[in-house]
Amino acid sequence: MDKKLILLVIMVSIITIVITAYLSFNYAEQILTDRASNQLLGESTVRGNAIRLLFESRIEQNKIIANDPMIKILVTELDNTPEDEFDKVRDSKRRDFLTQIQAFQTLVGFSIGFEDVKIIGTNGKVFFSLGKLTDNSFLQDPLFQNGLKKSIVDFEPTPTGKKMIVVSPIFAQDSKKDDNPIGVIISRMRTESLDNILVDRSGLGETGEVYIVNDGFLMLSESRFINNAIFKQKVDTIPVQKCFREGEDFTGIYPDYRKINIHGSSYCAKDLGFVLLAEIDEAETIQPILILQDRIFQTGLVITTIMIFVAFIVSKTISRPLNKLKNAANQVAKGDFHVRTNITTRDEIGELSHAFDSMTEKLQKSLIEIKEKEDVIRQQENILLQFSSHSEKYCVCMIDIMNSTKITLKLSESETSEFYKIFLNSIAEIVKNFGGIVVKNIGDALLFYFPVTLSEESALKKCLDCCLTLCESHEDIVQKLEKQNLPIFNYRISSTYGIVRIAKTSISSVNDIFGNTVNRCAKINRIAPANKLVIGQDFYDSAKIFDDYIFKKIDDVTETKSDYSVYLVLKKNVIL
Repeated sequence: MDKKLILLVIMVSIITIVITAYLSFNYAEQILTDRASNQLLGESTVRGNAIRLLFESRIEQNKIIANDPMIKILVTELDNTPEDEFDKVRDSKRRDFLTQIQAFQTLVGFSIGFEDVKIIGTNGKVFFSLGKLTDNSFLQDPLFQNGLKKSIVDFEPTPTGKKMIVVSPIFAQDSKKDDNPIGVIISRMRTESLDNILVDRSGLGETGEVYIVNDGFLMLSESRFINNAIFKQKVDTIPVQKCFREGEDFTGIYPDYRKINIHGSSYCAKDLGFVLLAEIDEAETIQPILILQDRIFQTGLVITTIMIFVAFIVSKTISRPLNKLKNAANQVAKGDFHVRTNITTRDEIGELSHAFDSMTEKLQKSLIEIKEKEDVIRQQENILLQFSSHSEKYCVCMIDIMNSTKITLKLSESETSEFYKIFLNSIAEIVKNFGGIVVKNIGDALLFYFPVTLSEESALKKCLDCCLTLCESHEDIVQKLEKQNLPIFNYRISSTYGIVRIAKTSISSVNDIFGNTVNRCAKINRIAPANKLVIGQDFYDSAKIFDDYIFKKIDDVTETKSDYSVYLVLKKNVIL
């Protein structure tokens, strides 16, 4: 048995380790690949949108100068100036140009890195420049030629990196849709805002980077791996080709400009002449898988060794709980239900022992419960209702829900409980406020009474006022039900006055009441109209002296099956 158990443990351990390792490697590789792709897609999308927004904002800011009315007037005037007077007129207009440029800088602020602006006429001559001119004719300049067609963003290399160039056409004051421009504005700006978007490598590990490439397939931002890459490093990779040839984004694994396999994602902005790439080396993304592989094999070896040792120990001790269980069964057979095996092993023997202990515990509890119930039965003999030898006059009242069985038939248990809770609690609170005493609830009805303590007249008026207040409280109860999305209902109230017998119990401080007065109250309740009060003959005989109420005899009392008279009670200000 020892050898079989140890062999079984070894086989199970090896199979488990192999399957776990295989599934773990595949799942981990898939998860890491998806995570890297999603992360890079997020980086490229967020940063690409940020750069697009930056380029578009720079174009809009440049258009502010191009659309300035004074600039348009000055450019139109210089375009129409004769050649022999051009230099003189241009020099005289320099201050006007400078004033408008300074106004523009004040308007947009100095955070855009504005360094130079050149305003050029359609003949290629420079009308105004903040910087020093090396060439006064831009007629063949590509930026000038492209700027006559539309607004563009481009870059030029500098000894320290690059400058952003924003070009916009200028149209005449009264120009129409298809009119030709009268000039071009070429602005140069620093690229700190753009560089801040690209150089942030948080979350990209040791090999991740984000950079942009122009439509000439040249890198426009610094590389993490190559110095001085701006305008020097050619990037002819799959996402760059996809963007400038097909206008599409790309996410996947491909060789980068270093010919190293990477996970990458691109943001294509072909209309603006750039593509943004977010990349991280494939080797870095799968590094956790290699670490996981080593850890699984190391852990598997340790676990297998431990399990072999444990299997050897278990095989030697497996007979002990069986013997213990056998001895406990013999003791139970002799009538000793206090015995417990207390075996806690996590196997079939442990489950059997737990079931055995549960069985003996339940048997022991059953015997105890039988004894306790015998004691309770004896005690109940002393708790039975003890009817008092005297009777008293009470105003007995009952309030009952109409059609409660039909209403609650469609409710769940929790809704039914809330339904009765709102009704009974609302009624009991009003009864208590008038000094009434709630005896008990009988299904969907509540029985209460007003004892005659000092004055019969006072007790009768309290009872009438309480019951009429209950009639008036119907709308309040309906509102509470509607707040809980519960069905609304009507109820009937009845009251009788007369002698009742009192029953006391040792387990309650409220006396129970019995007798004909209580029985009549229950019978005449069926006659009461919805949310109205009816009283019996005895009550009417004693209360008819009151001027605050209207008493109307109800002719149809067939439901009571007697000659007992019933009266509807209303306040005098209520119209039937």
